[in-house]
This record gives sequence, structure tokens and C-alpha cells, in this order.
Amino acid sequence: MSSQPKESGRIVVGVDGSPSSKEALRWAVRQAELTHDSVNAVITWEYPPLYGSIGWLDAPQSLAQDMKVWAGQALDDAISEVVKTGDTSRVTPTVAYGTAAAVLLEAARGASLLVVGSRGHGGFSGALLGSVSQHCTQHAPCPVVVIRGGPSETGG
Repeated sequence: MSSQPKESGRIVVGVDGSPSSKEALRWAVRQAELTHDSVNAVITWEYPPLYGSIGWLDAPQSLAQDMKVWAGQALDDAISEVVKTGDTSRVTPTVAYGTAAAVLLEAARGASLLVVGSRGHGGFSGALLGSVSQHCTQHAPCPVVVIRGGPSETGG
């Protein structure tokens, strides 16, 4: 065994503003305190293509910029709601374009842990796992922790 001190790791957590993702963020920050890791809180955004008279079109750039700003604000709001003021320096926010599963899997490369909520804003209310958390558990390059939300999300 090496006598070198352990290099601190990075915990990636997916945040979409849902109660389940806020619980995931809360859990990731607590785990980072115990393991002396940093937290990379990631929110993704994408806009649906528009269908016009000449076929599928990208949304206007002004809409794309607005959506990026809205996503960033949702992430900032979640961090300020969940993370204690003294712990915010441990959390690095990331706003990225793309599907949630793809962005989280890319962000998890080299991470010590990926943390996701069991269900976000979409999907079926009775599902045990949402599509993003299920995809992440099947394809992540690191261990994954799935955090269930509060009573309103777990059927209780």
C-alpha cells in the first residue's frame, strides 16, 4: 500500500429541480463531507426541434439561450435550497446541453460516484426508476447511488 494520501475524488450528481434530485444533491454533499470529495452538480437542457414547412428545424437561438439560463437558475435554486452556506464551496455547478443520461454518463468519467434521483419530472408516477436513473445504473463508468424522493414520490 502506498503511504501517499488519498487524492480527493469527485461525486457527480444529477439535478433537475425535482424533489428526488434535491434529495440526491443533499445525499451527495453529505457523502462528499465524509470522503473529502468535491461535488459536481449537473443539470442538462435541450429544446425539442420544431417542425416547419421545410421539415425539422432547430429552435431559435434566443430560445436556446433562454433555456440554458432557466436551467442554470433551476440548478442555482436547488443548490441554495439544499446545500448549507458553508458547504457551497464544495459544489461546482454545471449546465450542459444534451440528454440527461448522456451528459451524466460523460460527466461521470473519472468520478468516484454518480448520484441520481429515482425519478425526475417525467415518466410514470408508479415507476421504481425513471429512464435516466435506469440508464445510468446500466451504463455508468463508476458506482451509482439512486436516491428515492420523499413520501410524495414513493407512494407513501
